[in-house]
This record gives sequence, structure tokens and C-alpha cells, in this order.
Amino acid sequence: MSDKPTAMTFASADDSEELARAELYGLLSRLWLAAPDEALLAQFRVAVTQAPQEGAFLERPWQALVAAMRATTAEAAAREYDGLFLGVGKPEVFLYGSYYLSGFLNEKPLAALRHDLAALGLARDETRGETEDHIAGVFEVMRYLIAGDDVAVCNLEQQRRFFRGHLQPWVEKLCDAVDAQPRAQLYRALADFTRAFVQVETQGFDLLEQ
Repeated sequence: MSDKPTAMTFASADDSEELARAELYGLLSRLWLAAPDEALLAQFRVAVTQAPQEGAFLERPWQALVAAMRATTAEAAAREYDGLFLGVGKPEVFLYGSYYLSGFLNEKPLAALRHDLAALGLARDETRGETEDHIAGVFEVMRYLIAGDDVAVCNLEQQRRFFRGHLQPWVEKLCDAVDAQPRAQLYRALADFTRAFVQVETQGFDLLEQ
């Protein structure tokens, strides 16, 4: 069993592997946006523990995430989420790309992201309080670029450009910040799986560029 990432084979949007990628981005978006509710925890109680990709690299962090979801409750998960990412004043961990790329919120990286989103025909949901560089937002954009129906926008090249520009440069820094928090339990498992998944995606795009 290898402990190195094996790149996923990017295929057409109707391929099962591509749909699995989109579903993983969607799941990550949901888990980073808010603590899991009872309905989501119930799904994990019956979730398969087999990794979403063959091979050992995603297997262990996926199994750890499943175990952490089964070990928590909606109330405990909400307390952990609030304590890490919300709280009063400055949170323990920021969930926004601008912070990791510039050291501040709402800086040039957010403006660049908004420019690229506009070019893709995407705009912020004004009913949500998070800015577009929230990790849940960038993961949701990746899900759309994989699974969306507009082939002029939802294609491999747009995925590559968006991933390289707005996700790869900072997400692992966020995962490291979560790992450093003693109170993190469920979200340490999520950070570890997120890091592994991003590394697999990175290698996949590396292969495309060779």
C-alpha cells in the first residue's frame, strides 16, 4: 500500500470518477461551511469506510473522518465549529483564503477571486454572510466546474486554472492551522482528509501539465 498520492484520472463529466470528485468537493464544502447536523451524521453512521479513491493515500484519512463523524454528536460538533471558526472577536482559525495569502481579510486575493468568478458567470449568494474566499465557497465552485452542464465553463481547463489560482496556494495552510488547535477533534480529521484530497488533486493537475 502506497503512502504517496496517486493522481485521479480526470475524465469526461459524465464519468463516475468525475462525479465522485464533484461529490467530494460538495461534501467538503458542506462540512467546512457549518457543523454537521443530525441528518448528515446519520449518513456517516452507515457510510462505507472504503476510500473514495483506490489506494492507501486517501484511505486512512477517510476512515479517520468517518470514525470522527460517528464519534461526535450534532451538539458537540457545533461547539467545536463555533469554538474554532466563530467565537467572539478573532476566531482561532480563519476560513478565508485572503488571510492565508495576504495576512488580512478582504484583500487583493479576494478581488482577484471575484474577477475570475465574474468571468465564469458566477456571483456571490447575497443571502450568505461569508465572502467568496471562504473555503466552502471555493470548494463549491470546484464542484460546479466538474459537474455543471455548461461545457464552456465546466471543463477541465477551468478546473485547473481555478484550483491553481484560488485553492492550491492556501488550503493546506488552513489545514495546518486546524491541526495546531488542541480542541480540534472532528475538524482535525476533516483537515487531514482535506489536505490529502488536495494533494491528490494537485498531482492530477501536475500530470495534465506535463
